Amino acid sequence: MPPAKKRTRTYDSAKIRAAVLAQFGHVREGVRALTDEQLAGATGLGDWSVRDLAAHITMGVEAVSRNIDRPEPAQQEPVPPKLALLDWPFVTAARAGDIADGTRQLAAGNPDLDALYARTEQRITERLATAPDDRLLVTRTGAMTLADYLVTRTVELVVHTDDLNRAVPGLDIPYDRQALAACTRLLADALAVKAPGASTEVRIPPYAVVQCVEGPRHTRGTPPNVVETDPLTWLRLATGRVAWKAALEDAKLSASGERADLGGLLPLMG
Repeated sequence: MPPAKKRTRTYDSAKIRAAVLAQFGHVREGVRALTDEQLAGATGLGDWSVRDLAAHITMGVEAVSRNIDRPEPAQQEPVPPKLALLDWPFVTAARAGDIADGTRQLAAGNPDLDALYARTEQRITERLATAPDDRLLVTRTGAMTLADYLVTRTVELVVHTDDLNRAVPGLDIPYDRQALAACTRLLADALAVKAPGASTEVRIPPYAVVQCVEGPRHTRGTPPNVVETDPLTWLRLATGRVAWKAALEDAKLSASGERADLGGLLPLMG
């Protein structure tokens, strides 16, 4: 008998919308408190300063508003290939160069970051108040429904919140629980897409458990191959902020079993 096909995870749209707005609000408050000296500091993300990173975060949110403002493709028009939610993590690396250039220009052109955040927050709040979940957005990575695209925004917001917190000791921008959960689940499910199978169980409590990697299928009791880590360590692994070996050495994750080494599968996002 063939293995049962895994059902694609669904997300509560109202909760995702609220999570995106909440996390952006948390970041705005954190950025507002930064000094000029802190804004000039390094982030460890190439040559980006903290100011560059702070400006970049608004780009990910403004992309929602900008795409909603564009005319929706008519049925008779050619529409770019639709991008499935679980394919999104694997196509982002191709745009890294354009994103870096746009980020520097945005940061240089907006010395008043709080004003930039205020405009961005107002625009997305207004547009999400009326835009339906099935509104098709033609983004640079492909055509996605608004509902799916908003899930990807939790990844952008949460990962970069973590980047800011690590770049500025003591900043401690909080994580909206729904945003952190959606981000963790999307990247965990992406791992299962990249390495389909059921021989290894990856546990990221309290948000996600997925099975992946080809091999003998586990049916009862404790799986023979288990990986477990916390949500923030998982996000850092999935996005290349932390290497698998380093996380193991720092006891940020546990891995048991001959198929529990996921180092060759990570990162998921370049």
